[in-house]
Amino acid sequence: MITIAIIILVALVAMGSAALTGWGVQRLLKRYFDNQQKEQLLKIKMDERAETLKAVTPIRLQAYERMALFLERISPESLVLRCWQPGMDLKLLQGVMTKNIRDEWEHNLSQQVYLSSELWTRIREAKDEMVNLVNSAAVSLPDTSDPTRLAAGIFASAAQHSPTSVALEAMHKEINEIFG
Repeated sequence: MITIAIIILVALVAMGSAALTGWGVQRLLKRYFDNQQKEQLLKIKMDERAETLKAVTPIRLQAYERMALFLERISPESLVLRCWQPGMDLKLLQGVMTKNIRDEWEHNLSQQVYLSSELWTRIREAKDEMVNLVNSAAVSLPDTSDPTRLAAGIFASAAQHSPTSVALEAMHKEINEIFG
């Protein structure tokens, strides 16, 4: 009877050991396959990100180019030369320049999707400062003044602080950080 009890006890210990070993192997295999699955998902995400960057990078560079062109077009020199027409009076030139700045801005609003919020803020500030610069120069002159005095006032203000140059410098810095 004791031998049967010993045999049963040995059998129970062996089955318990086998069950414990099986459970341990099952846990190891589960962990291994879970890690494999995580690695595959991570690789898929990285591949998708690389493909997205490959597609977005040219569009993003184009956005930087368009906003650089915007800043150049609203710079004092370009703005005055593009907007001034013989026979204009001061108020008409002021109105044409501010409308031109706003039209250029509206034409490029979608580019903010591709630029950092900090850079977009700098560009918007440059636009607002240019409108203020034009309006301030016009307000400081009598309505009957020659429009060339308006242009001279804009150039003088911009010589001290050019809003478009500040924004262009910020853009160059961001481009160098990202692509340099």
